[in-house]
This record gives sequence, structure tokens and C-alpha cells, in this order.
Amino acid sequence: MGKKREGMQRMLVIINKLKGPQQYVPRKELENYVTHRMEERDGTPVDIRTLQRDFKDIEDLFGIRICFDKKQNGYYINEEDDLKKEQYERLLLNFDLLNALDKTSNLHTYVLAEHHRPNDSECLPALIKAIKFFHPVEFSYIYVREGDKVRKKKVLPYYLKEDQQRWYLLAYDNNILKTFNIDCIRNLQILYEETFKRNMNIDANNLFKDSYGIWNQTDIPVENIELSYSALDGSFLKSIPLHHSQEIITDNEMEFRIRLRLRITNDFVMALLSRSSSLTVIEPLHLRERIRRIYEEAIKRHL
Repeated sequence: MGKKREGMQRMLVIINKLKGPQQYVPRKELENYVTHRMEERDGTPVDIRTLQRDFKDIEDLFGIRICFDKKQNGYYINEEDDLKKEQYERLLLNFDLLNALDKTSNLHTYVLAEHHRPNDSECLPALIKAIKFFHPVEFSYIYVREGDKVRKKKVLPYYLKEDQQRWYLLAYDNNILKTFNIDCIRNLQILYEETFKRNMNIDANNLFKDSYGIWNQTDIPVENIELSYSALDGSFLKSIPLHHSQEIITDNEMEFRIRLRLRITNDFVMALLSRSSSLTVIEPLHLRERIRRIYEEAIKRHL
């Protein structure tokens, strides 16, 4: 296993251990845990010097600060950085899974998984660094809906968001907060000589509260939506809700009915179509008509 890859895997193991239920992890316990996990991955044992180097790399790369509490005699993730920890948690877990299932690991013998790793995912560490240190970035961006037209962009990076196995950059482009698919970013450059003042008043948790997926089109109103499904489809929708606003109205052997409140974007319509064999749109009527027109066009194409 290459040193760079092994170092990344160690960092992931350390973070996953420290963000677990045990608040403080003693030095020897952490050392033994990381050594054991790395041996499972055909890696090498570690000592305290290696861990301390990894702590510094974790802070530099992910903005997660690991401290030692002398009174509790253990390492912990600084809770002041909890928002950053949550922001990158899914990134870390996904990267860990991809590494665990890599051909260099024997775990792929027992676990079959789909690999959804985005193209150009090497952009992520650079974007994290730019976000953390308030540096603008420049890149070429491919507009797929415009026939792969390429435009140069200079933006102020604010957040990374994952949706449907893809990573997106949320950045200010000419004072407008926009979303960029990282798969479509080319020739990324961090402008180290420049910095910007971050707007600390943005409520990141509310940016997509009323939307499905990544697209938050504020020109589309938030509406009440009522949908009816079969009991079978309902069992899936109970375990994986369509949206956090989902409220169950009826749940019996004849019908599963839910109410939602969000913006009706193209992403949301596509989500409805993906499980539509028993779908009936109760309200709003314009959504019912939209779904009907989509099916009518599909029928015409198959006649």
C-alpha cells in the first residue's frame, strides 16, 4: 500500500474512532485501535509520533482539531469544530468505504458495493482547503445543459454538499450563491494570494430545507403536496422518506398517503417518477397535470 494512501486511511480510522460514543480515548487505546485497523487493511503499525503527525494533517486537510485532555487522559475532537465535523462527516465515511472496498483490501471479498466515486474527486481536498482559509478559486466549468459549453469561473467557495452520489460546490459567483457540480469542474486553481471575508450570517442548515436535492430555486414557491401510494410502496417510503417534511396521513393495507411541504423542482418530479407505479398525486393540481403530461409523452414515444 502506498504511503500517501495509507496515511489517508489512518486519518479516516482516527476520526471514526474519536467521533464515536467514547468521548475521550486514551493514547494507548487509540494507538492499539489504529494499529489493529491498519493491519486489517494490510497497513503498518503506528506509534504516538505517527498519530501526532496525522492529527496535524487532519486539521490541515479537514479542519478537524484533535486535542488531548490531561484530566480525562484522552484524545477528543474539539467540540468547537462540531459544525465542520458534521460538514465533512459524509465525505469521510464515503471515502473510508471506497478505501475499504479497494482491491488492495481483502474486505472486497465479502462486501459487494456499487462504486459511485465522482470524476475529478481530487478537487475535494483543494476545495476544502480553499473554503477553510477563505481563498477564491478559479476553474473551467462545463455546462452540460448547454451542449457542454465551457465558461471560466472565479468564485468564493462556501460549502460542499453531497447529493445522489455527487459532490457540489456552493459558492458566490458575482454576489449570487450558486451550485456547481464538481464533476463538471476542470483546471481548478486556488488563488492563494487572495482572501475574502466570509458571510457568517448564512444559515447553512436552512439553505435546502424546502428543496429536494441540491437545487434551491427560490423563484419556485414552497407548496403543500399530498401523495397517495400502495401499501407496498408505503413500506419503502416509511423507511426512506421522500423529504424531511414528510408526514404520514393514512397508513393501512389499502393506502399509504403522505403530505410534504417543499418546492416542486425538476429533481423532485424525477424522484416521484422513480417510484410511480402506484403514485396518485392528490394535490396540487398543477403537479398532477405535470405528471400526467410526462406519461402521455412517454406513451406517444412507445406507440
